[in-house]
Amino acid sequence: MPIVWKGVMPALTTKFTAKDELDLKLFDKNLKFQLASGVDGIILGGSLGEASVLTTEEKERLVKFAVESVAGKVPVILNIAEGSTRDALQQAAYAKAWGAQGLMILPPMRYSADHRETVTYFKAVADSSDLPIMIYNNPVDYKTEVTLDMFDELIECANIQAVKESTRDISNVTRMINRFGDRIKILCGVDTLAMEELLMGADGWVAGLVCAFPAETVAIYRLVKAGRIEEAMAIYRWFLPVLELDIHSKLVQYIKLAEVQTGIGSEYVRAPRLALEGKERERILNVIGQCVAIRPALPDYLSIRLENTFA
Repeated sequence: MPIVWKGVMPALTTKFTAKDELDLKLFDKNLKFQLASGVDGIILGGSLGEASVLTTEEKERLVKFAVESVAGKVPVILNIAEGSTRDALQQAAYAKAWGAQGLMILPPMRYSADHRETVTYFKAVADSSDLPIMIYNNPVDYKTEVTLDMFDELIECANIQAVKESTRDISNVTRMINRFGDRIKILCGVDTLAMEELLMGADGWVAGLVCAFPAETVAIYRLVKAGRIEEAMAIYRWFLPVLELDIHSKLVQYIKLAEVQTGIGSEYVRAPRLALEGKERERILNVIGQCVAIRPALPDYLSIRLENTFA
């Protein structure tokens, strides 16, 4: 399946049971809500998916289950976040064997690679696979910036096609477009900047709070792309207090708590993460609860047909 790299692509949470096992039944419930709400792809194994504490066997089960459940409706993309090139190459091979249709790749973990090392790492993975690739550029959290000069070299690989833009610098959207035109598709990776980046020309949104609020997320995207800015802005302004839960070290716990409040998730996380408790939990519940209480009525956004998406 070719990937268009446009639209809303949820970075899905991984669901666990009280016994710390994969909860595929609950994962499927959430996934069906995402598909019914009109998402354009799904991403597994990201930070929000707690991939660093998943075994290879669990990743395999998750990817194969998702591929079967999605049944070709949208592409399934696997994130790669490894410390060594050897491990990244192995993950790329696994992704292909398990049926994933694309890759999202972070720079090397636990080592601040320089320009040459970062480019060589990405090219090695790209050259090893025929899967389309989105580079994850998040220097704030992962300390390595994928610069425009790096992209100049990376676009030599035809399957490096997109970037998850998480630099927190909205002007980087314009820099990418000025430098590369539409050669590299740009997907906003920071929920609190999504509408702003879409207005500046970003092609899509790799979203976090979509896990709990899929309809509102897709509605904002489609309304913006259809030029219905005031309608999108009203929803986005309502959404922002919850979207800010995405830019915190406990985003997994916060977003999973939001999933509980909207009926499509659980609070179970895998240690060393712990479920929220006490005043912190009350504070986050209050933020979510205030938004749920005044959840806006949405226009018929699913009837908006956009070119080159899965809409």
